[in-house]
Amino acid sequence: RVFLRAVNQFTSVLNHTFLDQKGFELQLWNNYFHLAVAFLTHESLQLETFSQAKRSKIIKKYGDMRKEIGFKIRDMWYNLGPHKIKFIPAMVGPILEVTLVPEPELRKATIPIFFDMMQCEFNFSGNRNFHMFENELITKLDQEVEGGRGDEQYKILLEKLLLEHCRKHKYLAAPGEVFALLVSSLLENLLDYRTIMHDESKENRMSCTVNVL
Repeated sequence: RVFLRAVNQFTSVLNHTFLDQKGFELQLWNNYFHLAVAFLTHESLQLETFSQAKRSKIIKKYGDMRKEIGFKIRDMWYNLGPHKIKFIPAMVGPILEVTLVPEPELRKATIPIFFDMMQCEFNFSGNRNFHMFENELITKLDQEVEGGRGDEQYKILLEKLLLEHCRKHKYLAAPGEVFALLVSSLLENLLDYRTIMHDESKENRMSCTVNVL
């Protein structure tokens, strides 16, 4: 709780002093995001891993601090405005870590950041595409799922939210839909692959490997 209060102090200082064009400090903002993500993903805050009694006790006394810092990360991202492009693709991995935390409200609040990154790269890269974001998300997703994170609910929500946001956008509707379905099918294959790795059948494992490739 003390750390959370400190991080919240940093947010107000960053917003007031280091956000405008003249005072913007890339390294400070970078440090802030990495600190906030490290806090949110720290093992001592992963309530799902505790017994029901311990979980209830923590929530009653402190609430789920992951949601509090997660919503703050989201707000700070949107505050960046035109500076956002400086954080793509480097921030894709850390934001992915946040969205993979199995807390439904946190996921719903942070997955739309991916669409914002797509939109940002599309508008500011000069190439009218989001290839940097796309390549980074696919690479990091592979690593995270292999590391044990991600589940079926995440796959469904990711596809749903990306499709919803992309379909409302004039230029991203078509490429965004292709990307959302690609990521969803990749995630499905990665989850299957992770599950089947302990299967006795060599054929099943080989089939899953081919699907992922």
